Amino acid sequence: MALSPNHGPRRLGARPDLVVIHFTAMQSHDEALARLCDAQAEVSAHWLISGAGKITALVPEELRAWHAGAGRWGGVDDVNSRSIGIELYNRGDHPFAGPQMAALEALLAGIMERWAIRPERVIGHSDMAPGRKDDPGPRFDWKRLARHGLSVWPEAGQGAAPSEQRFDDLARAFGYTADVTHAERLAAFRLRFRPHATGPVDSTDMALIADLVHRFPVDRHAPAA
Repeated sequence: MALSPNHGPRRLGARPDLVVIHFTAMQSHDEALARLCDAQAEVSAHWLISGAGKITALVPEELRAWHAGAGRWGGVDDVNSRSIGIELYNRGDHPFAGPQMAALEALLAGIMERWAIRPERVIGHSDMAPGRKDDPGPRFDWKRLARHGLSVWPEAGQGAAPSEQRFDDLARAFGYTADVTHAERLAAFRLRFRPHATGPVDSTDMALIADLVHRFPVDRHAPAA
């Protein structure tokens, strides 16, 4: 039985082939848990992980939790029907605790095995909703997940001359396909892969996104929508 009432069937018989990671942006774990289980809030996730690493199941993975909202990743525009959502207790202004990250890694490994989800399809809320969402934020350790085969990380190479249009084309080929501005797309990319970078798109951005596209083009292994 689901702990949260905020769920429904996955539309058109969809199976999850994405994982979306969030932070709660609330003052306490218990406050976040109460909101995710509040029918009037109409928001949920499949899993919630406390700072101490306690994992709470909120919605069965085969059901559609209401965690992603508007946005898209590659060819997926109903992200809720195609994803599993994981909420991490974090206010958004402090690092993610070691026990919490260890619990996330164990949970992710199981989810990815159960549903045959590839590392490149483990994304942040900010990836699928640039300009609207910024979680799990600049303090989240994506590189750590990638070292364990639970997400991806770019390798720096020779960067092409900076070009807003070329960057946007490559970013869409990686998955940043939401209808947003260049600035919002670049900000979402940097939030995950270069959280301290500022200014216009540069040769490092070009090199990193080109490497990601070369190795992990979006929807290469995804089922048809």
